Amino acid sequence: QVQLVESGGGLVQPGGSLRLSCAASGFTFSNYALSWVRQAPGKGFEWVSTINTGNTGGYSTTYADSVKGRFTISRDNAKNTLYLQMNSLRPEDTAVYYCEKGTHRGQGTQVTVSS
Repeated sequence: QVQLVESGGGLVQPGGSLRLSCAASGFTFSNYALSWVRQAPGKGFEWVSTINTGNTGGYSTTYADSVKGRFTISRDNAKNTLYLQMNSLRPEDTAVYYCEKGTHRGQGTQVTVSS
């Protein structure tokens, strides 16, 4: 079955960086677009970014306005792994971050941005 396991979260000061990873299994990784979403305390899920398969030549990426220019989504189809590089982090980026394939979502990794 589909398994998505996020890692790389933690506590970081404002302006800092983190790199999240999502190890995937149970499906043909290279055939699916994948996304990152997040859920801040007391709020609903917020879409962060999506990357396509890249199988037709080059990767296409999209970002929420709130993270555009600061976050970079990428994938390694050989390693079945999705990434999210997060730079210039802000307190409002504090949330549990999940990778998502369709209706499947991992257990999430906590990111806390605080001084």
